[in-house]
Amino acid sequence: MTELLIRLFVRDYRNTEQPQVRERYGKFAGIVGIVSNLLLFAMKAITGLVTGSISIIADAVNNLSDSASSVITLVGFKLSGKPADEEHPYGHARIEYISGLIVSFLILLLGVQLLQESINKIITPEDTVFNPAAVLVLVLSCLIKAWQSFFYRKVGRKISSPTIEATAADSRSDVISTLAVLLGLIISRLTSFNLDGYMGVAVALLILWTGVKVVKETSDPLLGIAPSSETVDDIYRTILSYEGILGLHDLNVHMYGEGRTFASVHCEVDANEDVMASHDLVDNIERDFLRDKNIHLVIHMDPVVTGDEPTNHLREQVREMLTGISPEITMHDFRVVWGKTHSNVLFDVCVPFGFRYTDSALLDEIANGLYMLGKNYVPVVMVDHSYVPGGKQKKE
Repeated sequence: MTELLIRLFVRDYRNTEQPQVRERYGKFAGIVGIVSNLLLFAMKAITGLVTGSISIIADAVNNLSDSASSVITLVGFKLSGKPADEEHPYGHARIEYISGLIVSFLILLLGVQLLQESINKIITPEDTVFNPAAVLVLVLSCLIKAWQSFFYRKVGRKISSPTIEATAADSRSDVISTLAVLLGLIISRLTSFNLDGYMGVAVALLILWTGVKVVKETSDPLLGIAPSSETVDDIYRTILSYEGILGLHDLNVHMYGEGRTFASVHCEVDANEDVMASHDLVDNIERDFLRDKNIHLVIHMDPVVTGDEPTNHLREQVREMLTGISPEITMHDFRVVWGKTHSNVLFDVCVPFGFRYTDSALLDEIANGLYMLGKNYVPVVMVDHSYVPGGKQKKE
């Protein structure tokens, strides 16, 4: 059914890489959420008022908040689809994350309010009226919410939208909360023990848990998260597949929303090669990445001396010395300025975040290690920190 609806209402639905198509998916998901959640709210609100059940009313208000969330999602996708302009050269795609963050705060506010009302219901309980129609409404609600979860998950995965996938998780939580309300209603009927307030607390806590989870999922992209290991490995593997690239390092990947990825990297080339030929090579790589992967890649070309035997020998000695300090250290941009009284040994090292040495302590360790290799070696070292997980820096 979901696939049929997508084909009917999302024009050009196969080209999910296109921003316009992605926006259509987001709008469609928002409209479906608004209509279905308003329907659920109306059914549960009427049922809750008739039976006097605070847990059913709480569940109804939860559906109303879901409708508000769908409105914000709809507006967010509309705004995020705006093209880049002079003030926002990287586009507006992150508005989608902002809309998701607003939704999460609404969910948290709702959870706090419902928790207060449910606790009051426990302190001063009121009789609830059992109604078979209420059971029917709750069962129907579970079925609709289960379909919603499947629908949102399918759409979210098609367009890689964290906001819509978070909505799918919210719908799954709604199924559990409605089942809890239904169970409480049935147990109260069979045992004459009023569980209404307790089930209201359970629903409120579930809403709060969902809100906290959505806050994290939508705020992480705004703060800036590391790219996935799969993305990094793919970038390394693709660049290193080009003839003439000896290695790469200092990879940075910035994501400004789905389909808006910008990256920069240093590529090592043979210093003996013609500089124009090497420059043409990196230009081709940049164009290929934009065409094939929709990644705006900027490459800094680093010439590497490969035919100097003394430099190559010292490079391997320094690499072994660094491995002795920690296997987590990688080295790049190695070069030597040889002199009669002393030789400057220049290179950069890259360490992961949370590394056991501070930068200054690591530089001291490197200086001591280099002194052991030769008393006339003067280290000129820069400490970098890795902004991506894993990845190979050299060709095998």
